[in-house]
Amino acid sequence: MVSSSPTTATSKKKVTRVGFLLLDNFTMIALASALEPLRMANQLYGEELYNWHMISESGEPVVASDGLSLSADTSIAECPELDMIIVAGGLDITRGFTSKQVSWLQQRSRKGITLGSICTGAYVLAHAGLLDGYNCSVHWECMTALQESFPKVRCNNRLFSMDENRFTATGGSAPLDMFLTIIAREHGAKLSGAVSDMFICDRIRSEFDQQRVPLRQLNKGGCKPKLVDVIELMENNLEEPIDLDELAAFVDVSRRQLERMFHKYLDCSPSRYYLRLRLDRARQLLKQSSMSIVEISAACGFISTPHFSRCYRKHLGISPRDERKVAWMGNITPAEQGMGNLVYMPHSAHALNNAHSEPSFGSVAVVN
Repeated sequence: MVSSSPTTATSKKKVTRVGFLLLDNFTMIALASALEPLRMANQLYGEELYNWHMISESGEPVVASDGLSLSADTSIAECPELDMIIVAGGLDITRGFTSKQVSWLQQRSRKGITLGSICTGAYVLAHAGLLDGYNCSVHWECMTALQESFPKVRCNNRLFSMDENRFTATGGSAPLDMFLTIIAREHGAKLSGAVSDMFICDRIRSEFDQQRVPLRQLNKGGCKPKLVDVIELMENNLEEPIDLDELAAFVDVSRRQLERMFHKYLDCSPSRYYLRLRLDRARQLLKQSSMSIVEISAACGFISTPHFSRCYRKHLGISPRDERKVAWMGNITPAEQGMGNLVYMPHSAHALNNAHSEPSFGSVAVVN
């Protein structure tokens, strides 16, 4: 444990003022992962090292992705002076922010305030032009849309990035690691380690840890490292697919050996797995970007738009055009279908309804 510091006026440290801009459908776990280390740092040190404010555009409560509503402390118009502003994103990020929020962030940037994000919030900073030339970490589900829409942003697959006065963390528990690192920088590793111990963290993950490891979710008793290398190569070359013979040569195996590895560990051929990666990327772009279907077809390595449409319908059961219509038509809740009557909607139903337009919705079939 870290012993309490003396509380005399001369011993008090400067308080870091952190604001969390809550976007509609922000993810609660990412917000808690960012906020709780600050609370615990104060508790263990015995002084207020950090204070925080929940900010919404109007000052009204904001509904999270799990359907729970969180009260805001202030509106962007009445927000007090801050040292750091963190954009808390979540579902449907490409449509989850307003021009007023963007303008406010740009104004804060001109004042030299440190800006950051958690989960998908980096998309908003990128849209505002505030991440151009900076290293940026964003939740893997949003990465495709951000890369395609904002090529000046240096996206990466890391848990978090701290580049000058831009701090960006991915989703889930990754903000915890970023804020533990911030605490260590500002108040020492001893305090950061004590906070980590309180939260039962076996280690503080670094800025260079990856957020998504290929095949981790499909690992059946330990996949071959060479298979992982091939899949990483596939994921990094979707626009111009690499021939199977070249992939095999890259990891120094024969084409037949490579096919056997895919069938053994993934129950499919290399070409089918590669195709699915490209279709998944196309699905993300259809749902998250305004790129035309022709542009998406080319960006995902298809020889023609008709060929892309045929493959998409065959493997995903819907045409690219219809996929986009469903994603961009807007969500209609059961309450709205109740002909104006007030209908109670459970938090779980609200969360599921909001998730329908997400690129990952229904992408994993879980069966008994």
